[in-house]
Amino acid sequence: MRSYTLIGNPLGHSMSPMIHDRLFALKGRDAQYSLTAIPTEELAEKQEFLHTLSGYNITIPHKMNIIPHLDELDETAKRYNSVNCVANRDGKAIGYNTDCEGFLRSVQDMPLDGRVLLIGCGGVGRMMAIEAALHGASELVIMVLPADMPLAQALCDELSVMAAKTVVTIVQSGIEEASGDFDLLMNACPVGMYPKTNACPVSDELIGRCGHVFDVIYNPTETLLMKKARALGKPAVGGAAMLVWQAVRAHEIWDGDTYTNEQVQEIIRELEETVNRDFPVQED
Repeated sequence: MRSYTLIGNPLGHSMSPMIHDRLFALKGRDAQYSLTAIPTEELAEKQEFLHTLSGYNITIPHKMNIIPHLDELDETAKRYNSVNCVANRDGKAIGYNTDCEGFLRSVQDMPLDGRVLLIGCGGVGRMMAIEAALHGASELVIMVLPADMPLAQALCDELSVMAAKTVVTIVQSGIEEASGDFDLLMNACPVGMYPKTNACPVSDELIGRCGHVFDVIYNPTETLLMKKARALGKPAVGGAAMLVWQAVRAHEIWDGDTYTNEQVQEIIRELEETVNRDFPVQED
């Protein structure tokens, strides 16, 4: 039996084993997937164990720390200087970033090439901004807290080189408002995450000016932002889709396996049902 794991610290209530077990089962693969909490100071000494695995996933705080221990990096990992998937192949540990593919597949029916508003610019927000720009966003407005202005400016400088055709503007949340209409609103900040589910990162008026909504949060499965958007008849997708699609990409890397959209959508539904059962949202 082949073994895989998710490394990070702390891991808490991770949905990864459920997702990967379902993907392995769909292909009849004899494999097990576990969770392995590794403190930062112990990452180096765990390399012998990690090399015994067929592959593994990585979450905070090791997405960058793992890089010096790898033999090769895929183009996606180089682009973001971040690894969340490793394949041990022919004696080599090869690092990938599947978050970007998970994001792109989640928003494949949304206008990524239009006028895009991004809330937050941390690790996942930076990735979403870059992918939007690389996929033709005509304008990208990044809304951040004043404390995150240096991060936003650094991202703006990156984008000026990577995707010069995209007009990038930075807006300070709480000080100024993003103006105009947007084809797509992308939330990459934790506002609205369980257990503080009654919070929304933007005003109702701004939601009304956005055609589509993507929220990276998967717990709750329907954030207040998504509820408000759907109440206005706007398409909204949550983070459960991205979580599953990035896992699908890992299986494509590890085994060359492919899955139908129907199979993936069924796992997304199962994930959302599990989250709703284990983390019931208290209504006001």
